[in-house]
Amino acid sequence: MLGGSRGGTAKSAAAARLRAVRRLGGLGALAGVLVALMLLPPVCAAGMGARDAARWFQEEPDDLDVSGVPQRSRILAADGSLIATFFTQNRIDVRLDQIAPVARRAVLAIEDSRFYEHGALDSQGTLRALASNLSSGEVTQGGSGITQQYVKNLLITQAENAEERRAAQEITAARKIRELRYAVALEKRFSKDEILRRYLNIAYFGDGAYGIEAASRHYFGKPAARLELHEAALLAGVIRYPHAYDPTRRPAAARERRNVVLRRMAELGWVDDAAAEAAARRPLGLRVKRTPNGCVVSKAPFFCDYVQREILTNPVFGPTRKARERLLKRGGLTIHTTLDPQTQRAAQRAVDRHVPPTNSAGKAAAEALVEPGTGAIRGMAVDRDLGSDRERGKTWINFAADASHGSSIGMQAGSTFKVFTLAAALEDGMPFGTRLMAPRSFVPTGYRDCKGRRVGDTKPLRNAADGEGGREFSLVTGTHHSVNTFFLALQRRVGLCDTVKMAEKLGMRQANGEPLEQYPSFTLGFNPVSPLRLAAAYAAFAARGRYCEPIAITKITDAQGRELKVPPARCEQVIDEGVADAVNHVLRGVLTRGTARGMGIGRPAAGKTGTVDGFSAAWFAGYTPDLAAAVWVGDPRGGYKHPMTDLCMNGRCYGAVYGATIPAPIWRDTMVGALAGRPASSFVRPPARFFSRGSGELDRAPDVRGMRLGAALARLRETGFRARLGSAVASDVYPPGTVASMSTGPDGTVILRVSRGGDGPRRDSWPFRDPESPRDVADDGAGRAGTSP
Repeated sequence: MLGGSRGGTAKSAAAARLRAVRRLGGLGALAGVLVALMLLPPVCAAGMGARDAARWFQEEPDDLDVSGVPQRSRILAADGSLIATFFTQNRIDVRLDQIAPVARRAVLAIEDSRFYEHGALDSQGTLRALASNLSSGEVTQGGSGITQQYVKNLLITQAENAEERRAAQEITAARKIRELRYAVALEKRFSKDEILRRYLNIAYFGDGAYGIEAASRHYFGKPAARLELHEAALLAGVIRYPHAYDPTRRPAAARERRNVVLRRMAELGWVDDAAAEAAARRPLGLRVKRTPNGCVVSKAPFFCDYVQREILTNPVFGPTRKARERLLKRGGLTIHTTLDPQTQRAAQRAVDRHVPPTNSAGKAAAEALVEPGTGAIRGMAVDRDLGSDRERGKTWINFAADASHGSSIGMQAGSTFKVFTLAAALEDGMPFGTRLMAPRSFVPTGYRDCKGRRVGDTKPLRNAADGEGGREFSLVTGTHHSVNTFFLALQRRVGLCDTVKMAEKLGMRQANGEPLEQYPSFTLGFNPVSPLRLAAAYAAFAARGRYCEPIAITKITDAQGRELKVPPARCEQVIDEGVADAVNHVLRGVLTRGTARGMGIGRPAAGKTGTVDGFSAAWFAGYTPDLAAAVWVGDPRGGYKHPMTDLCMNGRCYGAVYGATIPAPIWRDTMVGALAGRPASSFVRPPARFFSRGSGELDRAPDVRGMRLGAALARLRETGFRARLGSAVASDVYPPGTVASMSTGPDGTVILRVSRGGDGPRRDSWPFRDPESPRDVADDGAGRAGTSP
């Protein structure tokens, strides 16, 4: 009696559970039976009552997450052009109205023709599939509708590991219950149109294409909105078994499957028979277009890699590297950057032209370009392809960037660091005419670092290979000649710490992220740095003392169009405008009469060469008011082991490579291309206080007194000086028509005054014009004397 009572109770509970299931979503009698068959065993095992089962099933699951579907991210240049894409699944989420109606009908016809008529479970479709499968002895039709298929795809897509992916695909009652429960919840939460949209965006269409938009672009080179009937039917047919019907690998099977879809559409009356037959006769019409993934195939691979590393290493984009990588490769980001395509093309052409990627000497070149006043990285080029260095002409190391953004430990900067000593001296109030003795050798004693400790060496340091020394130089001529012992003496005078602090104010640090090391040879550039850091420092001079931390990313939006936080452009006025103007004034002469003479670009520009000890590397850093760049050329295998002497590259040989030999021409060619078609800006004249002892440029001007004017002009032109005629002067020493007096104007121009003899003015001895109306004499670029206003 007791046992019978328990049996009766169990039967009543089972009947109640069955009635509860039948009420779910208006599924109908057959749906109730099918669901009950799945539900009864686990429910009974759990001892769950009928009402509890019904309530549990109808409640929205706590763990139902419809977000996080992977979408591809894009990196865009400043003009909106594509630099690269990143994805784990190549997918582009689109609205339903961006999918051709014929494509929607094709998918519904073959996957769930009653989708808009049933709830979460299609009882008729399930029964039909069951009957078909039983009669054939194998699974030929699926019983899941669009909503359940969407749920299954969603769970697979959201799986974080192999175990979760197996659980999302295992053939068990528990999984089907979970999917159906989610489907019921989704049918309550979303409209049918929204569920269909989500399904079409998540489905896999084979050959690496996820979602109908990516699939349409991949197979046909067009957006899903423009799909035609035969194309739509092909894509619809792929969904059920993407690998079996992949048109790129199994075109015959794909075509047969496409025609099945067309027949089904005709059976439903969704297309007429003639249209279906015409579409079935058409070829597949594939125009496969592969979507590049990552930076390797980018036109700006090292800039792309820099942006990627910025996202992967900066906590602003996520608390862990895994979270940041997930954001980049799954988040559907649109990443707007600072890259200027014109500048990038010019830089890449220049480095490849002068240091070919597979050059016979194994040398490398890198260049970074920064916009003054903003810190925007406008270009970044390495004369290599991005890839394993096991292949000639490739490297994973971004020689243009720091270790954090390119794995490079940096390269010794050479004489490009002298500019920081020059700036420190000018900031201390030294005028251009300040003169110091530059001995032929220099014992670096008497220095203290920023902690007050004595640092030095008893080993004498000598001048670079130019062999200069043994005489005095001014701030101007010492810089133009890049005299090592002059700058060692100048650094001792202004203080090692002041020089270091100047470099640090301008953003300099070692490429490994560590602070700059402080020793007497600091001014000679022994610290290993990156071209990007150096370009940003020089950009600050161009911006009249305003330093900006280099930035590559200006804006990021996610898949929903929400703007994400990005690191701001941190800019600060770090040195006085007048001091920066004075530095610019001195460095302009490097291009006209200094170590980089002849490297002008046809507009106001300034720069500094750098040749590293032992010719282990060479640099040039230069700028206009609108763009700054730093170029490095060296050997990735080690500069001291493989110096740039007796060097031949692709048929061109060099005795020794200085900063002006290869780096400066790379800079010149880059700047000419990058600034083509853009208006030229001018530098600002330095304050008068810096000319208190003259311009400092007459130190090395040849003495042309007593020479005929034409010969004097030629001599000055040979040594890189501009000349201007002043008024004629009476002279009993120099014959009429010869140069009787020389002086230097505030802008560094040599002022020549011609003798008119000792008896007063004689117009017949004046070869040009009224002596009271002087004119400037300049080099017109072709080696001839010309006039300038």
